[in-house]
Amino acid sequence: MQIRDKNKNRRSFGVLALICIVLQLALAPNIGIGNGRANIAMVFAGIVSLSVGGGAGVLASFAAGVFYDLSTTGPFGLMAFLLTVMSYILGSEERNRLSDEPTESITAFAASSLVANLVYHLTMLFVGASKSFVDAVVLRTLPTFLLTLLVFAIFTHFLNLGSGSSAMKTARKAGLAGKHRGGGHYDLGKL
Repeated sequence: MQIRDKNKNRRSFGVLALICIVLQLALAPNIGIGNGRANIAMVFAGIVSLSVGGGAGVLASFAAGVFYDLSTTGPFGLMAFLLTVMSYILGSEERNRLSDEPTESITAFAASSLVANLVYHLTMLFVGASKSFVDAVVLRTLPTFLLTLLVFAIFTHFLNLGSGSSAMKTARKAGLAGKHRGGGHYDLGKL
């Protein structure tokens, strides 16, 4: 008998939010390439929007953007706006794209993350926070994009969000996987 836990997403994303807050405040400012730092708030927004989508994804992404804006010296509201738009685009299907299509989800996050980082750092150039176009694009946007994408890939791998991967689907079709026991874990049965 399977029991539906309606608050599972809230608890899971609450824990994920706490982990992302700690990493954004403690780890991200200290590890960087050039002038770029990983944007853990963008990672959180991407995971929520690709996992749940819809209004919940947009609200969580807006909150993550506000947190990012409060924790950095950039213009207030810019990252909140960018993450809200990014989440709206990524989560418009309102389904768990990370488990259904993990490769396409990572590609979609990569494209939207690159655009959001480029817009953010070009805006920082226009308000005078960056020294030149090369600084904004080469030394800030590209390293921030690469570090953010790396953190996103690590999170999706270790959070086991890809439990519906093609290997598991192949095993289920072949009859190697047992019954679904809940929580995203599968039993390999009589193997």
